[in-house]
Amino acid sequence: MRFAIQWLRSFLFVFQIYLMMPIFGLVFAPWAIFSKRGARACCKSYSHWVFWTARVMVGIRCEVRGTPPQGEVLIAAKHQSFLDIMMIFAALPRAKFIMKKEILRTPVIGQYAKLLDCVAVDRGKRGAAIDKMVQDVKTGHQEAGQLIIYSQGTRVAPGVKADYKVGTGVLYEQLGQPCVPVATNVGVLWPRTGILRKPGVAVVEFLDPIAAGMDRKAFMEVLETRVEAKSNALMREVGFDPDAVH
Repeated sequence: MRFAIQWLRSFLFVFQIYLMMPIFGLVFAPWAIFSKRGARACCKSYSHWVFWTARVMVGIRCEVRGTPPQGEVLIAAKHQSFLDIMMIFAALPRAKFIMKKEILRTPVIGQYAKLLDCVAVDRGKRGAAIDKMVQDVKTGHQEAGQLIIYSQGTRVAPGVKADYKVGTGVLYEQLGQPCVPVATNVGVLWPRTGILRKPGVAVVEFLDPIAAGMDRKAFMEVLETRVEAKSNALMREVGFDPDAVH
């Protein structure tokens, strides 16, 4: 009975967040079209709506730990579900994502991604897109901020092993900026697929920065070690043992 009630609550929660997405998009559109501040305000307002309704409707409390960076920096994050995207974005002043080009065709999300200067890349042409983005930042054509890349390239279920892509290391070298790793446990409570949402504390944690100037291979090893260790610890906090997954 308890499972059935939680599933029904989860269904209603998921239904309303997708219903509210175009409503927020339309309400903020007159401001967002002419100002990145408006686009950010829309996305942050929607994110906070999701956080509030997640707590009230399905018992998920969202918590950001560590110190979100305020200046120009690369952020390399663990990605488990839609929730960590919103939590990271809401915690930063000028966030923009490196994302798959197909997402630009998604209603509302795609339009706002363009307004926020997110970097859309073809699967086979990521290097060229990153080169252009770096050049645009250097010449002032793109607003400086916090550039977020998901180092494993996609959502990864809790406990599942997935390689860290070399693109993060290439970007780290080209930008010459510190990198802030980000760990999370959100996939335990809000899975990448399915309806059921589980109550608990969903955490996104900003870890200590990795200084610029490291060798690429050494950087990638440090990044993976820190993010995986902390993410595993956060998952254990909500009762999930990542080592038990085969």
